Parts: sequence; C-alpha cells; structure tokens
Amino acid sequence: MTDNPLRPGAQTKKVALGISGGIAAYKAAEVLRGLQRAGCSVRVAMTRRACEFIQPLTFRALSGSHVIVDDYAPDNPDPIAHITFSQTVDLLIVAPATANIIAKFANGVADDFLTSTYLACTAPVLIAPAMNPTMWGHPATQRNLARLRGDGVHIVEPDTGEMACGTIGPGRLNDPERIVEAALKLLDQVGRVRDLAGERLLITTGATREELDPVRFISNRSSGRMGFAVAQAALSRGAEVSVVAGATSVDPPKGVHVVNVLSADEMYKAVMKELPGATVFVSAAAVADYRPVQRAATKIKKNESLLVLTLERTRDILGEVASARTNGLLVIGFAAETNDVVINAQEKLRVKNLDAIVANDVSRRDAGFDSTENAITIVRRDAQGPLELPLMSKVEAAHRILDEIVKLRANDKR
Repeated sequence: MTDNPLRPGAQTKKVALGISGGIAAYKAAEVLRGLQRAGCSVRVAMTRRACEFIQPLTFRALSGSHVIVDDYAPDNPDPIAHITFSQTVDLLIVAPATANIIAKFANGVADDFLTSTYLACTAPVLIAPAMNPTMWGHPATQRNLARLRGDGVHIVEPDTGEMACGTIGPGRLNDPERIVEAALKLLDQVGRVRDLAGERLLITTGATREELDPVRFISNRSSGRMGFAVAQAALSRGAEVSVVAGATSVDPPKGVHVVNVLSADEMYKAVMKELPGATVFVSAAAVADYRPVQRAATKIKKNESLLVLTLERTRDILGEVASARTNGLLVIGFAAETNDVVINAQEKLRVKNLDAIVANDVSRRDAGFDSTENAITIVRRDAQGPLELPLMSKVEAAHRILDEIVKLRANDKR
C-alpha cells in the first residue's frame, strides 16, 4: 500500500468507521490501523451484533476515542452523536457491511446508531460488503446495492474465496489494504471540495417530450441520472447549481434549484432565462431533435393501418448557447452515440464550438440511459487526446467531468 497518498500539507482527514455484525468484523481493526498509518483520525461506531464478534474496547484502544454503539447509552458523551459523528467527518466507511445493513441503508431504515448516522451523513460513503455467497447473489441484495450506487455510495466489491461457513464463492470481505486504498482515493477527492466555489453551473438533464396529441408523445429513455449526478457533485464542490429538467425517473439532489419543463421548446426558453447568471453550461439532457409539425387537439383515433407523421427540427439549445456565449462561459456538451462514439463526439465538439464534450455509448447494457453507472470519454478543446474512463458510478463520472471543467477554467486564466 502506498505511504500516505494524501496531498502533502493537507489537513488530517477525519474518518468514521462503522462495523456491522459479521464474522469479518475483526478485520475492521486492520482497516482502522491502515487509515491511521495514512494520517487519518478515525472514530468508530458498531452495531450491537458487531459487538458479539469483537468488543468495542479493542477499537477504543486503537482509536483513542469512545466507541458508539447506542447513542442513548449513559456513557455516551454526545447526546446527538449520530449528527455530530456523521457531519464532522470527511468519509464514512462501513466494513464489514452485512446484507442486513445494506438493506437498511438502501431503504432508509434508521433503527440504530449506525443506520441513523448513514442517513445524517453529509460526507462520501464507502461500504465493503461481506456475506455468504448465496446472500451476495440474491436479487434483493443486488437490487439494494444498485440503489446505493445510484445514491452515490462507493462499494469495495467482496473477494471470492472460502467463507467461515465453508462455502466457496464471492462474498468474503475484501483485503483491508484494498479498503484503505479505496478510502484514501476518496479522501483525496475531498481535497477538491471547494474548487468550484464562485462558479454557477446551469445543467440540463432528462428527456424532452414532444406531444402528438393529448395522450401520446415522442421521447427517449433518458432518466436524468447523469445530469443530476453532475449537479450533486458540483454542489458538493462549492458551486451554485441550477438544473433545467425534462422528464426524469429520479429525484433531484437537495439544494439544487430546479426548473421543470417537458418539451424542447420549454427547455430552450428556460435555459435562455437562466443563462445570464451562469458561468458553466452543461448540456446533459436528451433533447428531442424533432417534433410534430402539428399537435392534434384530440386523441388520434386508431382508424388507419398507417399513421404518417410530419416532423420538424427543434431549436439547437446547445449550439445557440455556444454561439452566444459571453463573459468566459464554459459550454460542455454530451454525445449519446451507438457507433463511432468518439469520432462523432469530436465532430460535435468542432461543429458546435464547445469547450468539452462527454461521449458515451448508449448501446451498452451496463451503462448509459437509466443505468446507475456510466463509461464515458471526455474530449476537451485544449487537450491532446480523448480521456477514456472505465465503467464507474455516475456520481464518480460526474466528478471526473468536473475535474476537466476545473482544468479548462485554469487554462482560461493563464
């Protein structure tokens, strides 16, 4: 493991380590020591079941701090510990994370100190699952993990090997050094939290709907996840954020000003109204390129075997914003492609005169529309070549996009 990969001169990072009730709970001591060797200050919280595998005294001796199991316990020095414990740290780690604690996190259950801490936490969250292979592979567990990924939780996948029960398969807690490495990587990202202070991002997201009649419309499969992920990440890094959202299947992050629209024309008008206050425009919406020339006033009846629609182009929101930019506005586009992804994205960057474009292959089953993960390629106007990134959560992808925006702004100031 690399010696203290945190930035030189950085302030001591504060970590909350949660331990749930599995046989791997004893390995949490190694995670704690690894974090301490990297210069982190660590406080520990345990579930009652975790205490049946290893005693709180072990972690109190290692951390030098009170270990919280029950915030109502007489020896607890802080009566609102689930708030102060979770909102004064740079990272919350849960290792091991059992199937039970994962299910509670995913469904917002807060019936003990650790689950209450998770709900109150304002820092990034990293979990390291550990459980029987059958439990790991169960659809309910995988569904809960997918929900947590969508919520921005980072996951250190379990190893495959022999379990305490003798079963061989995936589910064994990953190596403590790997968990520490993942934690330090996240903590390094915390150092950039305020690097967008002073920026005002205007983001479009979701799908537009172009009505055929009062019942039917033309649209696409965009969920709004990627745009909202950019909004969430930008907000966490100090930016003011406004979102013009079309039809979405996910909720916007708290603290973001949202303008809801449906059609491409409504989105255009909302963007132009919000644009004067923006310093960065991110066009993540899947805007319909065409709309019906005429909208039927009443429902179109199923009288004919063939229905012919005449369509016309919608306004090019991204192109108009880029051509009318003033005062150093950065304009970032997205290119959802099914073939020649990077080539098509580079052409769009050139034609629309963008500062950067984010390309993704929406034909992939594991990424793109309505997925919690994405595999993107970022092309910047001032970079030598495309930055191709592997499959990752959309929140992590959002941070990588924002990293490139920070570089663009730095280059503008030279």
